[in-house]
Amino acid sequence: MNKKVLILSGSPRKNGNSDILCDEFMKGATENGNEVEKIRVAEKKIGYCRACYACRGTGVCAIKDDMADILQKMIDADVLVLASPVYFYSVDAQLKALIDRTVARWTEVKNKEFYYIVTAADGENESAETTIQCFRGYADCVEGAKEMGIIYGMGVYEKGEIANTKAMTEAYEMGKKV
Repeated sequence: MNKKVLILSGSPRKNGNSDILCDEFMKGATENGNEVEKIRVAEKKIGYCRACYACRGTGVCAIKDDMADILQKMIDADVLVLASPVYFYSVDAQLKALIDRTVARWTEVKNKEFYYIVTAADGENESAETTIQCFRGYADCVEGAKEMGIIYGMGVYEKGEIANTKAMTEAYEMGKKV
């Protein structure tokens, strides 16, 4: 069965390490016949949640930006890929703002397969665990969420340094399994 896959690339750098892994995942998932879209979160206008709760009961956020369209794509997707470089042992601000803004219609985001992609300058997977826990915290709020896999791109800092690492192959292969 072909699936709708939405990749949310939190990398602030176009063609940054986590963004490159998103492309490899996308390549594998597309080759397997899935409908895949990648959104570079940094290229979208997404304000932070102001906890005004204007969305309560209506599902319509008071902030008029790109988030309403992205949230609809999240609701419509079968698979969500969350990707972020590790910033001070956590998810970057761009992706965190997006996650927080799902509050307007969060109960409609359900029955999703989740994949996580993380990159970090540190070479140890443990350095990415807080980021993974952030992703899992969001997935815990999604009814019917299933964690399907994690790609660790560790020990990379400079843009493009991820090329020719095992994480590239892992991202492609994991995408092919969608």
